[in-house]
Amino acid sequence: MQIGDAQPDWVSVTLGVFVCQGCSLIHRSIESLRQVKSVLQDTFEDKEIELITSMGNEAAKAKYEQQVPPFYHRPSHTDCRILREQWIRAKYERQEFIHIEKQEPYSAGYREGFLWKRGRDNGQFLSRKFILSEREGALKYFNKQDAKEPKAIMRIQTLNATFQPAKIGNPCGLQITYLRDNSTRNIFVYHEDSKEMVDWFTAIRAARFHYQKVAFPGANDEDLVPRLTRNFMKEGYMEKTGPRHTEGFKKRWFTMDDRRLMYFKDPLDAYARGEVFIGSKENSYTVVSGLPPSIQGYHWKYGITIETPDRKFLFACETEAEQKDWIAAFQRVVNRPMMPQEYAGTQTHSRHRKKISKLESEKLTVSLSLCS
Repeated sequence: MQIGDAQPDWVSVTLGVFVCQGCSLIHRSIESLRQVKSVLQDTFEDKEIELITSMGNEAAKAKYEQQVPPFYHRPSHTDCRILREQWIRAKYERQEFIHIEKQEPYSAGYREGFLWKRGRDNGQFLSRKFILSEREGALKYFNKQDAKEPKAIMRIQTLNATFQPAKIGNPCGLQITYLRDNSTRNIFVYHEDSKEMVDWFTAIRAARFHYQKVAFPGANDEDLVPRLTRNFMKEGYMEKTGPRHTEGFKKRWFTMDDRRLMYFKDPLDAYARGEVFIGSKENSYTVVSGLPPSIQGYHWKYGITIETPDRKFLFACETEAEQKDWIAAFQRVVNRPMMPQEYAGTQTHSRHRKKISKLESEKLTVSLSLCS
């Protein structure tokens, strides 16, 4: 069965369903599902045609997706391989959505185990104990196996998880983010077993789903599911300057997470060096291609100016294509009306700016007031 909008030019003659090329490669890597043929290039035996005719994608979906939990992520063809592979294995190999008891690893409301976590200071991955508890409303991890107190408590309310295999350098790499004092914190983890890692991801989504059901009792599942976890709108390097626009531009890694534009010295930093809240055009936020004529000190020539009620933020991209991609991402956010709860973000950032303006230390000004 194809995932997302990819063209189903292949057929699983084991299952009698059409699949896209990307999924055909995954099917071939699974021994029990490896019989796959090209619609355009291969010939089919009579019994294979009979199976395809009698089954087909709709009948297979009715059979193998009988009880997919609303929080289970249904991947698209743009998702990373680990999500697509475990969806195929869960559906056809393990038949988790036929036998509901097989969903226990991620639907029980409690999960405990060990993950490899990247150290904040030395960058080494060390085994750490993690506990996810819906009852406590938190994901916790412990630096020592026998530790009584957790090193960090991540509230389910602000928790997010997104697979980042390229950034982390591991096919099972997961980036977990949460808010502390209204600032984003990152941790990077992985597990050698892809099923184990996807079970953790799904357990986080399940905990978020049940939290949302309580927080928004009148909401439909269709409204809640998009809020469970999210991929970042865009990431990559840009140059930036400080609020006076006289400082030299510095190269930073930027992450666009909904209305939060965060920047880091390194993509795997635990803490952002600063955050820019991007509101809507109704609140006087605009995105302009290019930089003011008087600006100097940038190395990359493709500039972007974000105008806010308080100041202008100046960025520069290495290529025109990157500039267009970033502008498109910013524009999508600016064109979207703000929701009532998002106004808290503008107030928090305003308070931070007022506090920062009183600081005499240039180091603190650099790290907290969106200077580099």
